[in-house]
Amino acid sequence: MGHLKPGANLIDLHFLGTPGTIASYVFDTVDGLALVDTGPSTTLPALETGLAALGASLDDVRHVLLTHIHFDHAGAAGSILARVPGARAYVHERGARHLANPERLLASATQIYGDQMERLWGGMTPIDPARLTVLRGGEVLPFGGVPDGVAVHDTPGHAVHHIAYHAGDDLYVGDVGGVRLDLRQSARPPTPPPDIDLDAWASSIALLRTLDARHLHLAHFGSYPQDAAHWDALERNTRTDAARVAERLAAGQPLDEITRAFTAELQTELDAEGAGLSERFALSCPPWMSVQGLARYFQRQAVRGEQS
Repeated sequence: MGHLKPGANLIDLHFLGTPGTIASYVFDTVDGLALVDTGPSTTLPALETGLAALGASLDDVRHVLLTHIHFDHAGAAGSILARVPGARAYVHERGARHLANPERLLASATQIYGDQMERLWGGMTPIDPARLTVLRGGEVLPFGGVPDGVAVHDTPGHAVHHIAYHAGDDLYVGDVGGVRLDLRQSARPPTPPPDIDLDAWASSIALLRTLDARHLHLAHFGSYPQDAAHWDALERNTRTDAARVAERLAAGQPLDEITRAFTAELQTELDAEGAGLSERFALSCPPWMSVQGLARYFQRQAVRGEQS
């Protein structure tokens, strides 16, 4: 089909006009294209442009594989299904109801982003539940042309409804594989609210390390070798980020002070890894959101400790 190569084909969604921040991936099956994560509604034109460059179009898509339902990964899913009657979406069971009825998701996001909501993400079209394949992890999707099918893995930590897809040499890991914008940068954890779980994330990493794949595909951003160095760096940076927030919370610092210090430290480290990384990283993974997610995690841990 056109310029589509075997296996994963990256489409840069040029979020807010910036290259290298959000990616979708597409691969061929016997009965049409499989699209891994759609991006938000605001980047749907870029997705169409990317498909056209591969000699394809939205009409060729039959399988929309969602790693999780955050807007930067699934926002355009309903719009795509509305335009392509033959397509269906695949999603974790804990995210399915939000795709069928996204009002609560939209309201929650609007509280966070306010009047920037439309500019950043746009809307989210509901999906008929009959067009959702609900996943728990452990399934193998028997897509034609994909030897051994597409294995589905439950990979919580970044979100309770996060899954990864393993197709031959290709491992699509959404956000649980971290944010890594190019080879110079070590993988770092995106930790937005509401349901960061560092223990679950560690278990997911332990699972993903064992999978027999050659290529690791990140939504933010790009494809890398599936090797220990990637996962080691992600675990190391997760420990560092968590400690910075936990120690300051324990010292009684207010969240705005913690955010300023965290952001400055992160920018310094990213700039040391490569010029221009910190600006693109802030678009892919805003530091203030990572602080909020970690703070919420530690506050929940404290409450559980008091109750036990």
